[in-house]
Amino acid sequence: MIEIERELLNTGEQALLAVMILVIMFGMGASLTPRDFSEALRRPKGLIIGFLSQFGLMPLIALGLALLLRLPPPQAIALIMIGCLPGGTTSNMFAYFARGSVALSISMTAASTVLALIMMPLLLDLYASGFAARIDASMLAEGAEQGFVIPHINIIVSLFLVLVPVAAGMILRRFSPDWAKTAEDTAGFMAVLVILFLLGSVTVRHGTLFIVTPWTLYAAAISLSLIGFAFGYGFAALWRVEPRQQRAISLETGIQNGPIAFAIILLSFEEPLRSQMLWLPILYSTFVILTASLVTLRFRKIGADDDAIYRNNRVHQRLFGKKFRTQYPPSVVPRKLKRFLESSDPSARIEQDDK
Repeated sequence: MIEIERELLNTGEQALLAVMILVIMFGMGASLTPRDFSEALRRPKGLIIGFLSQFGLMPLIALGLALLLRLPPPQAIALIMIGCLPGGTTSNMFAYFARGSVALSISMTAASTVLALIMMPLLLDLYASGFAARIDASMLAEGAEQGFVIPHINIIVSLFLVLVPVAAGMILRRFSPDWAKTAEDTAGFMAVLVILFLLGSVTVRHGTLFIVTPWTLYAAAISLSLIGFAFGYGFAALWRVEPRQQRAISLETGIQNGPIAFAIILLSFEEPLRSQMLWLPILYSTFVILTASLVTLRFRKIGADDDAIYRNNRVHQRLFGKKFRTQYPPSVVPRKLKRFLESSDPSARIEQDDK
């Protein structure tokens, strides 16, 4: 276990972090509209698969890593908490650059943020209770008057308080789209600033913490997102959703909402557990930007041919019937279809036929 002699963040830094989190969540709300929820309900397949990936796979991945790496109970609970978080707002940006379905990504972010009120306490009780019991036994053995239990009520209250600025942002979007856009852009900048602020504060107050942190914590922080990306992509592909949605589900699964973890830990736990738990979400939020960028570059390369494949599929259906659907790359097409593609602009012909 990492021994942190002083609080990871002092009272002033905690207050400043809370203000930053409010700004981020307000900006997140400013990026959402009621239509995002209605669109998700109108075409629920991608949303359901994303929900199962977000709240089904990620908590299990976090639990598996905590057991495999033999993390101390405070860090294990923190890792499982990260696995139970809703999707982060930056996932929408990465979905855009990865040529993923931005609409699905936004819908998943909105839905998972609301559903986290129910899912997070249930999942933490299911997967983290064993680690909580070990902390409880240790505290009682050291002569503490009270043991430790996962503060479910405090977590629910924290989540509710986080949702208040989200709702306020949605109201701003409804009445002033221009100001909402400003709030959304500010939130994106603030998300990066929070990470820099936390890293800077930790460096000043605990300069050797980066050195004494065991490799298992670094492995957990990096592996959680990478495994989440891989499993989310594979799970979506297993259900045969379109490639753009596969990429969106993958990114939404691996990118968790770090600021919510900061808020829950600050509002729900006491020292010294607070500082011991807070360090892992800081590491995760730092490394997820790097891992998500690498995955996005790969997805962007994969998605470069999607438009061509989509056009080939539609031309193929025109020639051979709608029961045919292929996923061949544009460089490998049937001879009859190739002659058709070379003879005219297929997209123009399709648009003409559709009229």
